[in-house]
Amino acid sequence: MPIQIIVPEGVLTAEAEAEAFRKLTELLLRLHGLTGNKFMTPNVIGEVTVVPKGRTFSGGKPTDIAVFELKVPSFVLPTQELKDAWIGEGTAIIEEAARGRIKREHIYASVSYAVDGAWGIGGIAYSNSDLGSAVAAQAAA
Repeated sequence: MPIQIIVPEGVLTAEAEAEAFRKLTELLLRLHGLTGNKFMTPNVIGEVTVVPKGRTFSGGKPTDIAVFELKVPSFVLPTQELKDAWIGEGTAIIEEAARGRIKREHIYASVSYAVDGAWGIGGIAYSNSDLGSAVAAQAAA
């Protein structure tokens, strides 16, 4: 389940990048009741992309912005309540990590969904059902 954080240089320290990514991972797992799941935890992956200052834009003008994106199977964050929690709590995580170097209104989030059967881990294409089974098998492990 890739998470990507995109920020301009100077918005997050290296330590803040790692902390924000860890907290977003924990948030995603917590929202789904999967904290500590041995299948899902190592499959929440991603990166922090740092772009040169002046290369992020809002309204067509250079602006310091932060974006956190999530790409997941279609059954993740299935309710509006869970989407609200992901975006609200995730924004707070990025805002805290930035320590005032970016305005809250310049923090953006998005969630993209993969087509059922088009989720791959280790060269295996998983259907939603297959993923659910793999997660359930490791729930108590």
